[in-house]
Amino acid sequence: MHLALGSVSAQHPSARPGSPAALRALSLNIEPGEQLAVIGPSGAGKTTLLNLLACALQPEHAAGFTLDGRAPWVMAQRERQALRAQLFLAPQVPPLPPRQRVVTAVLAGRLPQMSLAASLRSLFYPSDIPAAWAALERFDLAEKIFERVDRLSGGERQRVGLARTLLSDTRLWLVDEPLSALDPRRAEMAISTLVDEARARGVTLVATLHQVDRALAHFPRIIGLRDGALVFDLPAAEVTPALLARLYESHEHELSGTAPMPDQPAAAAPVVMHCR
Repeated sequence: MHLALGSVSAQHPSARPGSPAALRALSLNIEPGEQLAVIGPSGAGKTTLLNLLACALQPEHAAGFTLDGRAPWVMAQRERQALRAQLFLAPQVPPLPPRQRVVTAVLAGRLPQMSLAASLRSLFYPSDIPAAWAALERFDLAEKIFERVDRLSGGERQRVGLARTLLSDTRLWLVDEPLSALDPRRAEMAISTLVDEARARGVTLVATLHQVDRALAHFPRIIGLRDGALVFDLPAAEVTPALLARLYESHEHELSGTAPMPDQPAAAAPVVMHCR
């Protein structure tokens, strides 16, 4: 899927009137089948950019953003919804119903392409258990296929959300901070799987990452954002330490990057003692 932004600005949905734009005059051209990483300090506008690309956030000038040459916010709502069905947004914290089984949560990646009757039926009778198992296995989570979501750790839930991506029959993957809750071994496994699968399928992949070293190692193209503006758009081999220092000025601790916390079981609910 081809994406084009022409001097696009956008306001965060929760921003107060008069506050600075979250994205400022941003111009990008992303060719079909490209894989690129978006890096930058906290508050740079990375998640806002993904929401805009997912047609979940309207830019200030509707015609400034196009997908395959079509401006989503100039279309009728039904046409825009049909266009959204061709892309998949994986948020940092996947919205997984706590009582849902993992197999159902993963197969939900196919919901945009399913009829209403088929989607309702899949809630009770998972339609393709082997496909869900295979996707979970790519993220070292196949043994959890019949667990309830609320019994998973934060890192396991994040991997369920990534496995769901592999089940989506879409041409654009937008992945927000996919490694934030993963230990180093599983982080390497996850990012390798996403990039390799996107390349094999010819899917356009845009991922935001705090882990600069992994972005440089796995993505051929790197976008540097700061304060909602483009700092650089370069092949990974041309991103120098000097450019990174400029991008993360006053945020050096984010550039050095502490290792992500390993997967841990979700904290148990506190025990409340009642005195009589």
